[in-house]
Amino acid sequence: MLTTFITVMLCIFLASLYEWLLHRFVMHRPFFGFSYPFERHALIHHKIFKADHTYHLQREKDKYTIPMAWWNGVALASIATLPAIGIGLWLGKWLSIPITAFIVTFAYYGVYERIHWCMHLPKPERRVIERQRIYRWLNGHHLLHHRYQKKNFNVVLPLWDLLLGTLIRRSLRPFCQATGLSKLPCWSR
Repeated sequence: MLTTFITVMLCIFLASLYEWLLHRFVMHRPFFGFSYPFERHALIHHKIFKADHTYHLQREKDKYTIPMAWWNGVALASIATLPAIGIGLWLGKWLSIPITAFIVTFAYYGVYERIHWCMHLPKPERRVIERQRIYRWLNGHHLLHHRYQKKNFNVVLPLWDLLLGTLIRRSLRPFCQATGLSKLPCWSR
């Protein structure tokens, strides 16, 4: 039981690091000639969704740019689980540690996709998640990423933004935030 708890906590900690690394070094610049994530995220997603009223979906046809491709979750969780296989073999828990690591990493990815979807496509009646204080804080954190693309790379757990110096808590200058369904305040007009 203790091994499972430690594995879960370590995987959440590492999943947040993987999220930060992927977002900063793969999704915001070409990575050793591999440019698909950069093009899809930085050039398309950030062009459509900015830190103004366009932070929320404006055109139905742009819905496909909110989530990552369907196969990303399995691929990313599998890659992130590779170290757990070695650790599991070393500790004699060759099955439980890698399976737990895969489940936790895949769940983290699922939370990322769900939160990110709700941020860019809020519902008028607000989903349960959208009424939570932590979600509203994370939404503001992500809105600042759309304003300052070299800051706030974490969506789910901004731990690594804090630890690696990319956390920004407030805008450097007032700006008119996204309005509409989210009803976020406009600081200046």
